Amino acid sequence: MSYADDVFVDMCRGILEDGTDTRGQEVRPRWDDGSKAYTIKKFGVVNRYDLSKEFPILTVRPVPLKNAVDEMLWIWQKKSHNVNDLRSHIWDSWADGDGSIGKAYGYQMGKKAHYAEGDFDQTDRVIYDLKHNPFSRRILTNMYVHGDLSQMNLYPCAYSCTFNVTQDQDGARKLNVILNQRSQDVLTANGWNVAQYAVLVHMLAQTCGLEAGEMVHVIADAHIYDRHVDMVKDLISRERHPAPTFRLNPDVTDFYAFTPEDVSLENYVTGPQIKNIPVAV
Repeated sequence: MSYADDVFVDMCRGILEDGTDTRGQEVRPRWDDGSKAYTIKKFGVVNRYDLSKEFPILTVRPVPLKNAVDEMLWIWQKKSHNVNDLRSHIWDSWADGDGSIGKAYGYQMGKKAHYAEGDFDQTDRVIYDLKHNPFSRRILTNMYVHGDLSQMNLYPCAYSCTFNVTQDQDGARKLNVILNQRSQDVLTANGWNVAQYAVLVHMLAQTCGLEAGEMVHVIADAHIYDRHVDMVKDLISRERHPAPTFRLNPDVTDFYAFTPEDVSLENYVTGPQIKNIPVAV
């Protein structure tokens, strides 16, 4: 059965059984009707996925991989902060009339800084170091820039990646990542975030002559919203299926040439999609 399902189910059970209920506390998010959106939450959830063994995607419900990849490339490749550059409409609630979400996500990835080797934005710096200094301990990105927070329509949730290359006894070099997330709406975002960052590792590894290794996902505040509890209980009771086979177009070796069409899944069997999930803003 899919390892990603096992991780997801265990995490959800842990939140529901041992989490902190925020009902009665002062919270920022609201539902569409204006009422407070409370959560059950756990602090410091750490999930590990070995990308060399299995692609981490849920089967208890379908994850629209191409849309998830489109969002990842929107941030890491296009370095955009305008929702008009996205296929999906998941960011529309945070966009202004022109489609901008402010100085968030792609805006931060595209900001250039000066180094001895030249001027790089964050994506380019990662690729340069993975190619030229793969065993560096300084290969990381950060989108949580305090000086710009007041100009972000939403503070970054998945905000930082630390990349690290290891080498096995046969000489194979593997690209590993720690993904740091300050907050995660588990029902709507977990399967999406895990899959899209797994694809990012595969794409960067292929770009830099490496193999995909381990992804460590650190979530500071993993939560289930009050109106999602019954949906989550149904989801984690479902039948689980074997993980599909992930394919990445082997002809693409330039990160900026990848598109969502370069990823595919074989034998992806899932349960039904959950419809009409309310989203707190």
